[in-house]
Amino acid sequence: MLDDEQRRVYLGMVGEDGWCVHYDTGGQRCRIYAARPAFCRVDTIMAMLGAEGDAANGLAILFCQQQIRSETGGRGKVMRRFKKALRQP
Repeated sequence: MLDDEQRRVYLGMVGEDGWCVHYDTGGQRCRIYAARPAFCRVDTIMAMLGAEGDAANGLAILFCQQQIRSETGGRGKVMRRFKKALRQP
């Protein structure tokens, strides 16, 4: 779980619309990706859930696909870009 400082930072990042204030909705990308907090990183989230290795990767992929489907319907450029990234070594 998040400690008090992480919770403060997280809540400060959530905009009135529920999206992260650092998310570029036009480009559909994080504006602070390289410097994003630990709680935004997949490996940290998986560790918090107790998932490791292939199980963590599978769970992360599932979470991403579900989010993309809920936001875009899953048939657009975002899902195609995500699937393409999965195929890359």
